[in-house]
Amino acid sequence: MKGLNYGYNDLEPYMDAQTVETHYSKHHLGYCNKLNDAVKGTPLETMSIEEILNGLDLKNSALRNNAGGYYNHNIFWEIIGPKAGGKPTGKVAELINKDFGSFDAFKTQFTDAAKGLFGSGWVWLVYQNDGTLKITTTTNQDNPLMPNAEVKGYPLMNIDVWEHAYYLKYKNERPKYIENFWQLIDWSKVEYRMSLAK
Repeated sequence: MKGLNYGYNDLEPYMDAQTVETHYSKHHLGYCNKLNDAVKGTPLETMSIEEILNGLDLKNSALRNNAGGYYNHNIFWEIIGPKAGGKPTGKVAELINKDFGSFDAFKTQFTDAAKGLFGSGWVWLVYQNDGTLKITTTTNQDNPLMPNAEVKGYPLMNIDVWEHAYYLKYKNERPKYIENFWQLIDWSKVEYRMSLAK
């Protein structure tokens, strides 16, 4: 576990302390522990999480669900924080304007994807090999690094739309959670991830 760069209550009022603590120290930690169990004593033990996901055997559900759950949550916690929100700057802002027309158009598309995703899953902004950005969705704990991804690319940001991400505070009001999520995005972290994209 990488640890959080903020306290459990630092994301108030948009994300409550009980949700952050339960989500991080129960759900995320559970994926981490089960991932460690799944790779123990195998060649995967010495591989990076990205290497594991890229070469994943999709029929190995224990590995697929837990490697995905571990990696997806790492990004989720990394790209949010207190005193965040606003609009991106730098390279990410340039590409958003180029590929979506404007930040507002991007925000609308990303929000609509999150509202429209049936059941549990994730919405992603990915940097593709051709240098463009694209919004995509995955179900359960799948992600854009896996062999089955409809849209492949390096994940820059995501939103978790599993009920455990918002139910304690927002109950069944997923749209309100999604709207408030924009107040938590730390665009400097998204920009940093952009610098890591191959």
